Amino acid sequence: MKSVAFFNNKGGVGKTSLIYHLSWMYADLGRRVLMADLDPQSNLTAMCFKDDVIERIYESGKPDTIYTAVEPVKRGVGDLRFFDPLEVTERLAIVPGDLLLSDFEDELSATWPRCVDRDERAFRVTSAFHRIIKDAGQRYKADLALIDVGPTFGALNRAALIAADFVVIPVAPDLFSVRGLENVGGRLKLWRAEWQDRLSRAPKLDFTLPPGGMQPIGYVVSRHTEFADGVVRAFQKWITKIPAAYRGAVENPAIPDEALSLGRLKDYRSLIAMAQEARKPMFKLRPGDGAIGGHQGAVSAAYDDFEKLARRITTRIGLPV
Repeated sequence: MKSVAFFNNKGGVGKTSLIYHLSWMYADLGRRVLMADLDPQSNLTAMCFKDDVIERIYESGKPDTIYTAVEPVKRGVGDLRFFDPLEVTERLAIVPGDLLLSDFEDELSATWPRCVDRDERAFRVTSAFHRIIKDAGQRYKADLALIDVGPTFGALNRAALIAADFVVIPVAPDLFSVRGLENVGGRLKLWRAEWQDRLSRAPKLDFTLPPGGMQPIGYVVSRHTEFADGVVRAFQKWITKIPAAYRGAVENPAIPDEALSLGRLKDYRSLIAMAQEARKPMFKLRPGDGAIGGHQGAVSAAYDDFEKLARRITTRIGLPV
């Protein structure tokens, strides 16, 4: 199983929606997919299920969420509590998010420096997300894990990114999103280097540690307005600046600018609201969901956009569909 995290410290770039739609697309293309909701806001989980289902998940006696999985480790009373991921649809499951996950951040912050001292418990805490995703992926026989994280540089995201083999950076075509690339690039390099140092010091353990590859594989431009004659000029200005910003801050590969871009997803306007209401991806909307008349053409176009993006990402990570 290969794992891909989607990360940008600029919020509002459509990251969670991107993961949700790609996950459905990969399932549609025949791959078994695990979503891991490691953002305490739990928006990915909320997109997957209706309110009554979510209520049952959290109000059951022993809810299976990312927080209940790490809680024994956080309290220092045992190891992780593994569970079967919750199936969303055929070939697609999720490790549900949890607002309480924020409580784990202090423990992750405290144990990070203790890995340098070869502290076994520090490695047990720091590798928690990696081991949960790996176990859930094995239980579900997943080919691919897509990881959602919040837009911060905190310890939660550091542990989540370490668990990822690859990183995709969603970018909106605006000043702050482009400038945010500088922060993301620097932080990924720092976290990768620090984790490699800690790995070299790790004692003999009875659990696995993530290699901490978190290799950037490109960016996705989202939420811009596009008409028949092309992208609106105000957005095109920033789209033009993204390749140089990405190349300078995230990595400096000797490949063409166009290869850095994994794809562009425009603002699909009313389809987004319909999809949220129906709890299904935009490209699965039917007339019964309100997608009538011209909307069906937009639904087909959305399917084509996400299929192209999905295939490009998996080709980049060596898992063609």
